[in-house]
Amino acid sequence: MRILVVTQHFWPENFRINDIVEGFVQDGLSVDVLCGLPNYPKGEWFDGYSADGPFEEVYKGARVFRAREIPRKGNTGKTIFLNYVSWPLYAAGALKRLPGGYDAVFCFNTSPVLMCWPAIRYAKKHHIPFTNYVLDLWPENLYSVLPVKNRFMRWVAQSVSDSLYRRCDRLIAMSGPLQERLCARTGKSTADVAVIPQYCEDFYAVPQHDAALEAQFAGRFNVVFTGTFTPAQSLDMVIRAVLDARAAGAEHLHLLLVGDGMSREALQKQAADLHAGDAVTFYGSVPATDVPRFTALADALLISLSDSPDLGLTVPGKLASYMAAAKPVLASMNGAGYAAVLESGGGLVSSACDQKALADNIADGNPGKRKLTLLDFTDAAADLEGQQMPPPKAFLAAKQKNGKDLLAVQVYEETWRWLAERECARLVPAQILEQYAMAISRWIQCEECITEASHHGQRDPVALCGHEPELFQAGQ
Repeated sequence: MRILVVTQHFWPENFRINDIVEGFVQDGLSVDVLCGLPNYPKGEWFDGYSADGPFEEVYKGARVFRAREIPRKGNTGKTIFLNYVSWPLYAAGALKRLPGGYDAVFCFNTSPVLMCWPAIRYAKKHHIPFTNYVLDLWPENLYSVLPVKNRFMRWVAQSVSDSLYRRCDRLIAMSGPLQERLCARTGKSTADVAVIPQYCEDFYAVPQHDAALEAQFAGRFNVVFTGTFTPAQSLDMVIRAVLDARAAGAEHLHLLLVGDGMSREALQKQAADLHAGDAVTFYGSVPATDVPRFTALADALLISLSDSPDLGLTVPGKLASYMAAAKPVLASMNGAGYAAVLESGGGLVSSACDQKALADNIADGNPGKRKLTLLDFTDAAADLEGQQMPPPKAFLAAKQKNGKDLLAVQVYEETWRWLAERECARLVPAQILEQYAMAISRWIQCEECITEASHHGQRDPVALCGHEPELFQAGQ
């Protein structure tokens, strides 16, 4: 099966479509990607790229065809608008460079919605099904980034967005509320608008302890945000909430912002004007695979969105990454994201843009007023002489039906030793160690089953995140 993937943003830019394309290839699909020249989020060409290309590359077995675009340099309203409209036009012209022979077209539709226009043109011309994965709902997402006030321009943006969504054969929404909105706007049935929540790559669940990085931010309560800085994240409100929490007594509180984007310059100026240099650090962008270095040192992970009612329709992919890191989440958002954090019990949540509520959650992270013990870990091993490890229970070593050994005893023993080296094994009951060891060993078993099934061709090659294969069947 041959699939054409259309997306303005692609490797080496950090977007989840990179992982999806790699997965398509691993599942035996032949994949071509039509994308832009990498300049997101700063609007500066990545090393090795310019307005003159390169226009053809290979990524993880997929052929990459790039189209020109006007970079969003400076992230002003003018340059963002020119970037939004230029790539679809150049991409439409680049369609003739594609080898053809595709069975389906798939668009990873972040902003702008115009990104899907060349995909629609190709699919309609060649009579093949087109599926559009809606990551940013337009024109609502546009208004969260650019303050479009002109009524005629807003009418144009609404009309164009609705027309493009209606012309898609299938839509994918990230949540139930977004599915309802897309159905209402396009007249499509729920059979034509699938719901596939955002997921995260496996590496987010594996901590990467960086001794130098952890030493740099040691001695503070680190609240970490990772991702893009735009008005939609309301990070200006977050900075004020952090300062309010420090004023309320959380003097060791520290906000670590890892990423970049159109709002960075304004946020840095705000931090300087508020004399927040000791409270806020702008670290800059890192590759997605380096994010676990920062989630590992975090005491809490921050996610925030503005109070635009339409942003509440989705659950950001960042939330899945945070939950995989197994760290407490501080969330400031409405709608589906608010409900997801609340239902998971994975953190504290407040309404979007509620500065006081967020500050209270940050400062009052111990609502039961439990007596806390501060543990000052060091990498130096403690003297273990005289310390006795509670013997692991027999069920941790039970033989499995497939004949393989359960790794729970090994996990139990290694975890106890790690705790003992830091002189805190006595603080962790053996029952908790047993539960942790069983959970990790079962997780390893699940991963082995998935890998084995994949090697035997049992994964559905066109089922995005487990959804029905009809997404790519003609006439559906």
